[in-house]
Amino acid sequence: MPLRWLLRRLLLSAVSLFAGATLPVRTASAQPATAPSRPLVYVIPIDGTIDMGLAPFVQRVLDDAAAERAAAVVLEINTFGGRVDAAVAIRDALLAARIPTVAFVNRRAISAGALIALATNRIVMATGGTIGAATPVQMGQPGAAPTPVDEKTVSYVRKEFRATAESRGRPLEIAEAMVDSDVEIPGIIAKGKLLTLTTEEALANDVANARANSIDELLEQMQLSGALIERVTLNWGERLVRLITHPVIASLLLSVAVLGILIEIRTPGFGVPGGLGIGALMLLLGGHYVVQLVGWEELLLVSAGLSLLALEIFVIPGFGVAGIVGILALLSGVTMGLVGQGATTLAMLYALSRVGMALVVSVVIAMIAMRYLPRSRMGRRLMLETELPSGSGVELARPDDDRWMGRVGHASSALRPAGIADLDGERVDVVSEGEMIDAGAAIVVSRVDGNRIVVRRRRTATEEFARD
Repeated sequence: MPLRWLLRRLLLSAVSLFAGATLPVRTASAQPATAPSRPLVYVIPIDGTIDMGLAPFVQRVLDDAAAERAAAVVLEINTFGGRVDAAVAIRDALLAARIPTVAFVNRRAISAGALIALATNRIVMATGGTIGAATPVQMGQPGAAPTPVDEKTVSYVRKEFRATAESRGRPLEIAEAMVDSDVEIPGIIAKGKLLTLTTEEALANDVANARANSIDELLEQMQLSGALIERVTLNWGERLVRLITHPVIASLLLSVAVLGILIEIRTPGFGVPGGLGIGALMLLLGGHYVVQLVGWEELLLVSAGLSLLALEIFVIPGFGVAGIVGILALLSGVTMGLVGQGATTLAMLYALSRVGMALVVSVVIAMIAMRYLPRSRMGRRLMLETELPSGSGVELARPDDDRWMGRVGHASSALRPAGIADLDGERVDVVSEGEMIDAGAAIVVSRVDGNRIVVRRRRTATEEFARD
């Protein structure tokens, strides 16, 4: 989908442009103008957890290196893995790279890191390095142990590893054995075990191409000694994207979005809570759009949900079908935007549980705020508690209205139910208790409600006796 890809690249480029002041300065810029031209090598650190925010960073460096006609891009890998969809996105970028790529495994490329290493043109491992153990698992709640995934996901990841090894001319069965414990290779791995190779084993089985213990040693082997080394780091825009897509931060933004929208639904007009809610939602979706988790489908669902909620707030009184459908569309779009390529049923359920948890937290906070905020010091500052003394403003009832209680008179006009009565010689606007009273009928004041004088037909003694 070229248009979707183009918009995503434009958004990432805009973020990177604003972050340009923090980009690393190339070593070559400090060289004299007469210095001889030397090959340029980019070095990308792949360490810690592999997340979706890493994918646009790698893509940006590969594009920059191609534009600068660099001699190679070296990925210095030291990771225990991370998200499968993030590794697949980086793998696709490496396979499509227009310049040579090298994986320098220093010291480990486990799980998702192994797929990234296999996608490069050349693998060089440090002494004591390891590569493999890439079976996919489903992460649970914080503190809980990972759980195995279904066979469908294992099959998908196994074929990704096989296709990657095939494209780079590496042993296919070894790549599959890193993912699936059912793959048996005589003399290498028995059935029921996941394959992890040391540096010596990777060299012996044609997985790794060479051994090196430093970037300089690696470049010397590639006949690039003396090359200009550009060690690239994340700019602030890419750090922001990685922060936004972190599960904890994403859940927090989602809670703020839901809370703001809920408060806006309960209050008239449009104010600060709605602005904060929509701002948090746009920040969440924007970050996930850059890392290719959110596409047109999710954006359309979220837009439809917001439109229905706006219709419910500004047009339709109360809260009904439009509001319920709007919330469901909004939550569905956000849930789909939290999972990526190769998502399992468990991953979808996990994303749905995060959205549900954010919704529950938001509702609880809203209920607590509505119950206790008016009593707090901050709440009292936000609320108008000043009373208007009598005579300082519009009065709904005059202080002497109570003097009409029990007065008798007659209806000067028909009361249907409002009209004019004569009470002790004064013409007064009155209203009956609901019955129609003809002009001239005897009446008595039954009560005074604010500035309303309420009357009823005055019964004779005979009528009162018959009533009793």
